Amino acid sequence: MALVSSGVTEWLAGVGDGARFGARALTQSLRLPDEPAETGRQLYELGVRSVPLIAAAGFAVGIVLSMHTRASLARFGAEALIPAGLAIAFIRETGPLTAGLLLSGRIGAGIGAELGAMKVTEQIDALEALAVDSFRYLVVTRVLACVIALPLLTTLMNFTGLLGGYTAEAAITGIGFEAYFRQAFNPIDFADLVPATLKTMVFGFIIATVSSYLGINTTGGTEGVGRTATKSVVMSSILLIATNVLLVRMILFLFPGPE
Repeated sequence: MALVSSGVTEWLAGVGDGARFGARALTQSLRLPDEPAETGRQLYELGVRSVPLIAAAGFAVGIVLSMHTRASLARFGAEALIPAGLAIAFIRETGPLTAGLLLSGRIGAGIGAELGAMKVTEQIDALEALAVDSFRYLVVTRVLACVIALPLLTTLMNFTGLLGGYTAEAAITGIGFEAYFRQAFNPIDFADLVPATLKTMVFGFIIATVSSYLGINTTGGTEGVGRTATKSVVMSSILLIATNVLLVRMILFLFPGPE
C-alpha cells in the first residue's frame, strides 16, 4: 500500500508540475516574443521541414479514404456524393487529427530529444549563466512556432487529401478537376472549416509544452534522452486525442450546423 500511495503521490506531483509549466508557457506566449529570430528558426525547423511528411501523408490518406467512401456509398447508388462526403470528413476531423498525430511524432520527439540533450549536457545551465531566460528562449519560441505551424500544415493536409481523393476518382470515373472540387466544396461552410482548423492551435500548444516539459526535466544521461523522446510522443499523442474529444464536442455545441 505504501508503494502504491507513494506512486500516486509522485504522479499527482508530476501532473501539478506539468500544469504549472503549461500555464507559464501560455502566459508568456501571449507576450511579444523576445527572440523573433529564434522563433522564425523554430518555425522553419518544426513547420517548413514537416511539409513533405504532411503533403505525402495527406495525399495517401485522401486516396484511401476516397476508395473506402466509394465502396460504402456505391451500395446506395450515391457515388455523386463522394467528393462532398470526403471533403466534410477530411476537413472536419480526419485532416486535423491526422496532422496532429503525425506532428506529435515528428515534432514531439524532436523537441524532447533536443531539450533533453541540452539538459544532460548542462547547456541550459550555461544559458542561465549568461543571463539568458532559458524558458523564453527554448520553450516559448517552440510553443509559438507550433501554434502557428499546426493550422497551416493542417490546411496543407486538407488540400493534399482532397487532391488524393480527386486522383482516385479521376482514375475510376474520369471526373474533371473543376467539377470534382466544385462538388467537394459546395457543402463546406464556415462551421466546417474554421473551427476545425483553429483547434489545431491547441494541438500545437500541447505538443510543444509536453515535449518541452519532458525535455527540460530529463535525467539519466543519453539513455534518459531516448526515454524522453519516446515519452514526448506518447504523452502528447494521448493528450491530443483526449483534448480532441472535448474540442469536437465544444465545436458541435457552438456550431451545430444545419438541422
